[in-house]
Parts: sequence; structure tokens; C-alpha cells
Amino acid sequence: MTTSLKKQLEKTHSGFTSSAPQDVQNVINDGIKALAESDLIKNVIQKGQKAPDFTLVNSVGEKIKLYDELKKGRIILTWYRGGWCPYCNLQLQFMQRSLSTFKELGANLIALTPEKPDGSLSTKEKMELEFEVLSDLDSTVAKSYGLTFKLTDEVSHLYKNTFGLDLAEFNDNNSDELPIPATYIINQDATVEYAYINADYTQRAEPVDIIKELKK
Repeated sequence: MTTSLKKQLEKTHSGFTSSAPQDVQNVINDGIKALAESDLIKNVIQKGQKAPDFTLVNSVGEKIKLYDELKKGRIILTWYRGGWCPYCNLQLQFMQRSLSTFKELGANLIALTPEKPDGSLSTKEKMELEFEVLSDLDSTVAKSYGLTFKLTDEVSHLYKNTFGLDLAEFNDNNSDELPIPATYIINQDATVEYAYINADYTQRAEPVDIIKELKK
């Protein structure tokens, strides 16, 4: 497998565009466009701002508090939509591969998902992830960072009726809300020193770029 997450994401997306009917692609692309043209990106937590604290439960039921974790070192905080998302799974794989380097540079990694704890546990075990995966039920933390958006009716219908993805079952609510898959580096004083925000869920922060930021 290539060492570039970007190339793997492009390969996955190319597979989708070559196999999915054009009307399906149009619905997905329109959803991404609607989000990109909204005011959401303007209002998210950005570089230089203070990261809101939170306490969430990890995949085995333990409570993890962000500010307590910051006492141990910097935190790389990343959101993924769910274990059902192939782009998210690629991101998590590449983050796992870079985990030892992150730690050598004094940073720990925490991933957040709106999925129920049993879903986050399944993802963690299946992918053999060695970092914390926290269940952000109702996207409470994602909302405090300004990262949550509501799917368009067309995308919601497509997910459920064409792809067989019942978000209500995965996330234990009927909100049709998901987080933008953002990635932050948070200093020990809780200041955000790096923020990757993109309305296009097929794009993710490159671990190599995160490592460069950690080295600065």
C-alpha cells in the first residue's frame, strides 16, 4: 500500500465514481457542495483558539477527559463519521501507522465518532487501533467545536435506501447529523496549533503533515 493517505483516498473515490450510477454521484456531490457553501466552516474552532474541554466514554466504558489527557502531552484530536465509512477507515489505518512517531514527538492520538460505544469498540478491535476511540453520542463534542452538519434529505435517503446505512441505528438517534472529519493538534495549554477542516469527507489530514506540524 502506498505511503500516501491522499493517494489511497483518491483510489477509493475513483472506485466509487467508476461504479456508482451518475444519479447517485450527483446526490453525493450536491451534498458536499451544499456543505461547502454553508457558513459551517467559518464557525468551527480554528488555529489559535482554545479547544473546548470534554469528557467522553471510550470503547471499554472508561471516562476520558481532554484536559486531563493534555497533562500528559499534546493531543491529536480527529473525528471520523463511522466504521461504515471507507474513507474514515483509511484515515484510521494511516493514523495507526504513524502513532509511534506521534508519540515520539510528544503527542497522543484520540479519535471521536458519533457511533454508539459498541460500534467504536468494533472499529477499534477490527482495525487493531492502539489509541483512544471515544463515542461522541449526539455529536455533543463535535457541536461544541462547530463541526456538526445535517445531511440533506437526498443524501439521507440515499444512505438508508440505496447503501443500507441506517444512521439512526449506528448513532442511536434520528438527527441525521454527522461531524466533518476534522483533525486538530492541541497544545498542553489547550490552544489549537493546527486545524484541518474540509467540507469534503473524501479528503483527510495527511499524517505526514501532522508530523511536520509536531516537529515545528
